[in-house]
Amino acid sequence: MTDQIDERDMVPAMSPVEMDGDEPSVEHAAGELQVPLGYTVLKGAVDGRRAVGIVVSKFNAEITNALLERALAELDEIGVPRDAVMIMPVPGAFELPVAAMALAKTRRYSAIVALGCVIRGETPHFDYIASEAASGLQLAAIETGVPVSFGVLTVENRKQAEERIDRAADAVRSALEMADVFSQLRAQAAGPLR
Repeated sequence: MTDQIDERDMVPAMSPVEMDGDEPSVEHAAGELQVPLGYTVLKGAVDGRRAVGIVVSKFNAEITNALLERALAELDEIGVPRDAVMIMPVPGAFELPVAAMALAKTRRYSAIVALGCVIRGETPHFDYIASEAASGLQLAAIETGVPVSFGVLTVENRKQAEERIDRAADAVRSALEMADVFSQLRAQAAGPLR
C-alpha cells in the first residue's frame, strides 16, 4: 500500500529563483522543490558571514571582467566584507579547477566561486575545455569538501555570454548557500545521535 501525498502537506524547501521580469527559458522548468511535512530539511542560507575565494579566467577578459564585477557586487549586496574575499586570476578556464582546489585546500574559504567564459569556435577545443573545467571544478569540491560553484559560461557566441553575466550572481548565491548547509551538516553530525 502506498501513501498518497496531499499538496497541502507539502512545504517549500527552497524559494524560487527570481527572474527579474525575464521569461524563464523553455529548457528549464519553473517551480519550487516541495518536501512532504514531517521530514527534516537541511536548508542553507545566503549571508555575509563567510570568506569566499574567487577563481576567474583571464581569457575572454571582456566577459570575465563583467562576471567578476557582477559577482563582487552580489557579495557586497549580501554583506560579505571585501577583506573576506580572495580573487585569484588564472590564464583560462582550463586552469580554474587547479586554482579552485588550491584555494579550497587552504581551508581559509567557506566556498569557492569559479568564473570563466568558453565560447564555441570551429574546432572541438571548446568541448574539451568546457568539459574539463566542469569536471575539474566538481572534483575540487568533492575532494576538499568545500563548495565550488560553477560560474563558467559555455556559450555559442559573445552575445549569449553578454546575456548571461548575471549567472555570476547565481554562482555566488549557490556557493554561499552550500557553504551554509555544509556548516549546518557538520554541526548536526557533531551533536548527539537521534
